Amino acid sequence: MIALAAMLMPSWMDPEYLLHALGDWALWGTVAIIFIECGLLFPILPGDSLLFAVGMFVALGTIGVPLWLVCVILTAAAFAGNVSGYYIGRALGTSLFKNPDARFLKPKYLDQTAAFFDKYGNRAIVMARFVPIVRTFITVTAGAGRMDPRRFFFYTGVGAVLWGTGVTVLGYYLGRIKFVHDNLETALILIVIVSVIPMVVEFVLARKREKVLKAASNEGRDERFDEPAELTALFDAAAEKHHKKD
Repeated sequence: MIALAAMLMPSWMDPEYLLHALGDWALWGTVAIIFIECGLLFPILPGDSLLFAVGMFVALGTIGVPLWLVCVILTAAAFAGNVSGYYIGRALGTSLFKNPDARFLKPKYLDQTAAFFDKYGNRAIVMARFVPIVRTFITVTAGAGRMDPRRFFFYTGVGAVLWGTGVTVLGYYLGRIKFVHDNLETALILIVIVSVIPMVVEFVLARKREKVLKAASNEGRDERFDEPAELTALFDAAAEKHHKKD
C-alpha cells in the first residue's frame, strides 16, 4: 500500500524528490514553499512532510546547516508567510472569495475557516498550522475581518514556532533512528499520509456542515461571513467567548 501511495503521489508533493531536485538550494527552496503555502493562497503544498523531511536530511548530513539555524529560518518563513496572508486579506477583504467555481479561493473555504475560528477562538490561529488548507486561508480571513494585528501576530508567532520548529525537530530526531534512516522513503510517505488526515477530517466535517446549510437554504452557503465587518464581529465574539472559558 505504501508503494502504491508513492507511485500515485505527484512528484511535487514528494518531499524527498523535491529536496533532492533542489540540491544545494534545498533549504531555501523549502523556505519558498513554506512561505507560499502560508501566505500566497496556494494551499496544495507538502508543508508538514517537507518540514519533517528537512529535519531528517539535516540529521543525515544531506543539508549541511545546523539544526537550530534551520529551525529559525523555517519558523521565520512560516511567520512571514502568515503576515503576508493577513495583509492580503486586509487589503482585499472578502472579494477574494466571490467565485464558487474558483480553483482555490472558493467561498466555502471562507465558511470553513470562519467556522474553525468560531469553534476554537484565538487558538485557531495556532491549531490551523496543523490543518492543511485551513492554515492557508485562516490568515487571509483574519486580515479580511481586520483582526487586531497584535493579537494575530502573537498567536501566529506561537503557531510558527510549534509548527516550523516542532515538526522539523521531530524529523531530525526520528531521522537518526536506524530503522527510519534505512526506510527513508517509506517514512516520508507515512508522514505525507498522516499530514493529510486532518484535511480528510476537515473535509468530512465540512460536508456535514454543507448538508445542514443546504437543508436551510437553496445554495448551501453561509452568507454571514461574506463581508469584512461580519468577520470582525465573529473574531471579537469568538475571542470573548473563549476568553471567558479560559
